[in-house]
Amino acid sequence: MTQNSLFVEAARKFAEGKARGEPVRVYEKIKAGIWAYVGVFKLVDAWEEPSGGRKVFKFKLRLVDAPDLRVGREVEDLVTNRVIPTAVKLEVWKRDKGRCVKCGRKDNLHFDHILPYSKGGSSIVAKNIQLLCARHNLTKHDKIE
Repeated sequence: MTQNSLFVEAARKFAEGKARGEPVRVYEKIKAGIWAYVGVFKLVDAWEEPSGGRKVFKFKLRLVDAPDLRVGREVEDLVTNRVIPTAVKLEVWKRDKGRCVKCGRKDNLHFDHILPYSKGGSSIVAKNIQLLCARHNLTKHDKIE
């Protein structure tokens, strides 16, 4: 079976109550060769739709509050501005020149909230988002620097 077929099978089993939703890491394509991690979602449904003369699979995902890929508590009331919009990511990427603002690394970069979302920071304005390498982002955690 193809990966899409396996996803469809897992989603249908969940929809029929025969299995737990499969956790899936989701990435967003920013531009050619640049992908941004969006989060962990639970695969809950699937269907086929025609597109340009061929059939494509579509999937319904539900956000999961589980950073390490375990299915955890589902986020029921996700505030839409928690997710950083693509336009903001592109603006931040250009502004920060695709590098960590602390050390200049160009690999394993994270989009970081300067004022953490948990402390009222916005995701919809580029001035509150910066690029940090994994090391700097993980040491910062939810502190205000």
